Amino acid sequence: MLTSTPHIDRRQLLDFGSHGLAAIALAQLLGENADGAPQLPARARRAIQICLVGGLSHVDSFDYKPGLDRNHGKTLKTDEAPDIFFGKVGLLRRSDWTFRQRGESGLWISDMFPRIAENADELTLLRSMVTDSANHTPALFMLNSGFGANGFPSTGSWLSYALGNESESLPTFVVLPDARGGPNGGASNWSSGFLPAQHQAVIFRGGKQPVRDLFPAKPQGPGSDRAVQEFLSTLGRHELSQRNNDSLLAARIRSYELAARMQTSVPEVSDLSSEPQHIHELYGLNDKRTADCGRRCLLGRRLLERGVRFVQIYSGGPIAGSPRASWDAHESVRSNHGLEASRIDQPVGALLADLRQRGMLDDTLVLFTTEFGRTPFAQSAANSVGPGRDHNRYGFSGWMAGGGVKRGRSHGATDEIGWKAVEQPMPWHDFHATLLYLLGIDHTRLTYYHNGIQRRLTNVKGEVHTGLLN
Repeated sequence: MLTSTPHIDRRQLLDFGSHGLAAIALAQLLGENADGAPQLPARARRAIQICLVGGLSHVDSFDYKPGLDRNHGKTLKTDEAPDIFFGKVGLLRRSDWTFRQRGESGLWISDMFPRIAENADELTLLRSMVTDSANHTPALFMLNSGFGANGFPSTGSWLSYALGNESESLPTFVVLPDARGGPNGGASNWSSGFLPAQHQAVIFRGGKQPVRDLFPAKPQGPGSDRAVQEFLSTLGRHELSQRNNDSLLAARIRSYELAARMQTSVPEVSDLSSEPQHIHELYGLNDKRTADCGRRCLLGRRLLERGVRFVQIYSGGPIAGSPRASWDAHESVRSNHGLEASRIDQPVGALLADLRQRGMLDDTLVLFTTEFGRTPFAQSAANSVGPGRDHNRYGFSGWMAGGGVKRGRSHGATDEIGWKAVEQPMPWHDFHATLLYLLGIDHTRLTYYHNGIQRRLTNVKGEVHTGLLN
């Protein structure tokens, strides 16, 4: 916990008659969330994260390397055996896209992302990301939880635990997966781990039932739902008093209470027909390529407007298959990244522009991340330049925008060819520490006691990169 709170007699709260479940929810909220009020000036109130599954090639997108152009077709000069997935170290190969300076800031961004590039003056490019694993599943776990194994709370769950819920009718943490499937590791990427179960993400999907099992499988008679809720309320209140206010049971009751309210709020927030036509066009909802990501980016904005603290949007699902439904460009960067970028570039650019025009970007942190980058050399035989690239954990790129970060800047750097981070390396612990700082949280004080250890999102590491703060 972060700070102490005054003692509140929960049994007294339970004596509020028909308002008992609300009192239970309040007691749980005070016991599990109110201790987590920010201890630092918060630059952002909420965050939305776009997660690219499979490994975006930084040297083809956000990390301009003229040195790679000059050394195209040459051998990588190193005595080190690179930690890559397939172990095939081909010759160095230039980018498949042209880089250009963008906006007044002059940030170098490639033609892979023309619509995102239009927002260059809002971005801080993170050009020195590093991670511990060159394997998708542990690397995704590192991105989401700071640990390479499952069972640890995700970033969104930590934020839910620390900041509590700003909405009475929507969850604190929402995940919007790619329509083609989930990432490696599945729900472990947004698990609450050992934190109370109420802090796990709620998954929103398309269709008439965006949240699974929110409504009964068969139509119910008028008032029957209300009768069930009142019956569950009575049972829950009685059982909780018998179990000395067990926190797991209280969390379960609170989830039922929230689910009842979500039967009204979820259809409303998920109904994009209320948005004007120009917003549909802005996000690309009328284009088959961009419609899926466009809907999720627009839904993400609507969720943030209504008090959701943290939204994750996944780009890419299954790693295997041909063509791959992810950013895992082993066979061909040009064909793979060209397809994937065409699905998300307009929606993500629209999200930035829409947040800005609504006055939300100043207190909304937008994150653009991937589990690792791709090698500056080809994934091919030693003396050839093939079209694909392998995994690269030594240096890769992402970006932040809004919510207290500098605008139109780059932070950190990789070496001449884009292989390894050489200036201000940013491991995930530093990324998470900086994210928490922007939301008003000291990462060293956000803890939860589990199995004899005060656990943290940042483990025993993590430094705030103050150089990217506004």
